[in-house]
Amino acid sequence: MHFNLAIFMMCTKAFYSRAAVLMAMLLLSKLALGADEVTTKPVGRTLIDYFLPMPIKGRLSDTAWGAEAVGRRDQDNGLEDRDMKDWCYWDGSVLQGDDGKWNLFASRWPQALGHGGWVRSVAIHAVSDNVVGPYEDKGVCWPDNQAGKGHNVVALRMADGRYAITVSDTRPPEVFAADKPGGPWKSLGRITVNNDPKWHGANSTPMLRPDGRYMIVQRSGVILLSNSITGPYDAQGPSIWQSVKGLPGPYNKLEDPVGWHSGGLYHIVVNSWAMRKAFHMTSPDGVNNWTFRGLAYDPTVDFIRYADGTVNRWNKIERPGVIMKDGHVAYFTFAVIDVPKDQSKGNDQHGSKVIIVPFDGPGLDRDLSLSH
Repeated sequence: MHFNLAIFMMCTKAFYSRAAVLMAMLLLSKLALGADEVTTKPVGRTLIDYFLPMPIKGRLSDTAWGAEAVGRRDQDNGLEDRDMKDWCYWDGSVLQGDDGKWNLFASRWPQALGHGGWVRSVAIHAVSDNVVGPYEDKGVCWPDNQAGKGHNVVALRMADGRYAITVSDTRPPEVFAADKPGGPWKSLGRITVNNDPKWHGANSTPMLRPDGRYMIVQRSGVILLSNSITGPYDAQGPSIWQSVKGLPGPYNKLEDPVGWHSGGLYHIVVNSWAMRKAFHMTSPDGVNNWTFRGLAYDPTVDFIRYADGTVNRWNKIERPGVIMKDGHVAYFTFAVIDVPKDQSKGNDQHGSKVIIVPFDGPGLDRDLSLSH
């Protein structure tokens, strides 16, 4: 009996000693192969935590137009009417041309009309030598087509390499194409959706998927897919908003959804105009199994900041867009306004512009991959 007990104790000790050694070896191996992953795994981070400081291209001015609450700011960031004498700008999509220059496409209207003048907006093209700006307004994109009329301006490169701009809201959703960012721009026709002849897609932002298809996330949350940028598109089911567990409602207050693909996932950021916040979600295929990832941005949080720590607080931050680099988001574009929209009356030194904010896309994609 004592002999058997002794053998049992020896075996048990040997077993646990080997287990301890194996566990130690496993831990050391993991640390050696992926030390960065172990130490940088996110704890409660959401998209807003990945915005980076904006470089100061000009100087931080305390005499620029706008409400005092915005703070000292660099008027060389993005696109604006520096004196707020002529134009209010909105939307904002940035593409790099084959010549290396950066092209920003936006909508504008006379600032004397106040923010309500957006219904008279036209699509314009602006150019800069630097992705952050400053951008120079080069004029209306298609002056011979309804005098350039267009809002919800979104630009992208098509599968064949041509440049495309889509507009909606102030006119039926339509696509324009050009071989060069400066045009000339030619209409490819209206966007159509199967089984919905009266479709009118306000706030629609098309993207080119890795599989070569075009995808539109509607304001309603319905996802559309097509092999052609003009369609016809097929709805992939009902609105996804209700299916995303954790996404705050009311869902009819959501707008400006923008989609992209990075890190093996499809992403959507959608803005709640009622809450003045935006939210982030991801999906493995861009249609099903959307996962709520939390807060994307909030104008009451100090995420728009410069390299010296100065913070800007715009009243509303809308129309998000992304600038991609090496398969990751490198910058976000936003349309911003310094006061509530109904308080921008025209000729009052209040208005809107397009800003460009650096973003740590590789970091976001890495951390999301670790959270799977």
